[in-house]
Amino acid sequence: MLGRVRVRIIELRVLGAALAALWLVTFVLILAGYRPGGPVDILVGVTAGGPIVVALAAVRWPPVARSSRAFALIAWLALVPILLLIPSIAGLVSQLQGRGPQTLLPSAEAAYPWALALFATGVFAGLGVARRRLGDRSPRRRRLMAGVAFGLAATLSAGSAFAVTAVVNELSLANRPAYSSRFGPTDPTAEPSSCDGPLLYGTSALVTLHMDSSIDGSMTGQATLSGVRSGADVSWDGYVAGQHTFGRNGFIRVGTHAWSLSPTTDWTPLPAGQSEGFDLDRQLVLVALSPKQRTVVEDVGLSYIEGARARHCRVALDGTILRAAVPEVSLLVGDIDLTRWRGELDFWIFADGELGQANGFANGPALGLAADGITAEIRFRLIAIDRGVPITVQPPG
Repeated sequence: MLGRVRVRIIELRVLGAALAALWLVTFVLILAGYRPGGPVDILVGVTAGGPIVVALAAVRWPPVARSSRAFALIAWLALVPILLLIPSIAGLVSQLQGRGPQTLLPSAEAAYPWALALFATGVFAGLGVARRRLGDRSPRRRRLMAGVAFGLAATLSAGSAFAVTAVVNELSLANRPAYSSRFGPTDPTAEPSSCDGPLLYGTSALVTLHMDSSIDGSMTGQATLSGVRSGADVSWDGYVAGQHTFGRNGFIRVGTHAWSLSPTTDWTPLPAGQSEGFDLDRQLVLVALSPKQRTVVEDVGLSYIEGARARHCRVALDGTILRAAVPEVSLLVGDIDLTRWRGELDFWIFADGELGQANGFANGPALGLAADGITAEIRFRLIAIDRGVPITVQPPG
């Protein structure tokens, strides 16, 4: 029995070390790569190191589980933030490589994976700290409550320190004029075209697609894909964590040749009939935002995105159009029937007449995704920046 407990302690320490490593990667990325020009850029990076201390506490004082059921539950407390952090870090890398926006967490949708990962990390470490302080003989319920309290305190302290510093840094940049923007022209007098007017895709672009899926409000998958496109040539890859695939996926097309990447295979040549549709922003414009699809469109108004003026528009979206315009959704929902799904697509036309950002969602019956699920939903955000910059798409290897 004692030998089994020692083995479990080692395994939980390994999970704690993996968590600490992922939070360390996040800390290094923000500290070294986040430079929007604010007065406390470096301090934003420094405050991102708080979760590392929390994760290291789990390495120093790992939680102990004597029963197999308790061990499995505690292990999942570490696995959940690991699964959340891997795609979130991949998205952060893409964001920083594209000279990132002023705010690192522009919306609640972008912030909640980090907050949930931090809370789970805190509870995982808190159970070990509670056992250390209260002793093995203290009531299990008391140790559990102490661990949850520690996790909540860690989330509030480390998360608040980072959020407050990042917001202060962002507000200091609010009134600075933008001389250039990765999203498009910054001339305040330039008028973007109307929502039902001409809409183009850039001759080239750096493209990022973030997707997440849920069933009855509970998240079931997440994916962040990033790459480049030049005309009809395109290359992207990223990490997917979902019911249908888990790991790195990718696609490359150069001329008439195409290759795909999956978690179980390296880059593999594709037949010509299977190489169409994975053009990210280009495919979205050609299918979901064609003139026919924009006959009924809502003009939400003008807005500025990182200093670039854009017209915010909205159209209806159904599952058939979604699968044709964003075929990458199959990574999260597979080949289920989406014909009864309905949603909306928000898109932004910039002063150069090109698509630079699009946010969409669709929901419908969860049939085929979960035996007891009622409603499923998929949300996505596509960003096409540095459009028109000379880009050469290379074949794999």
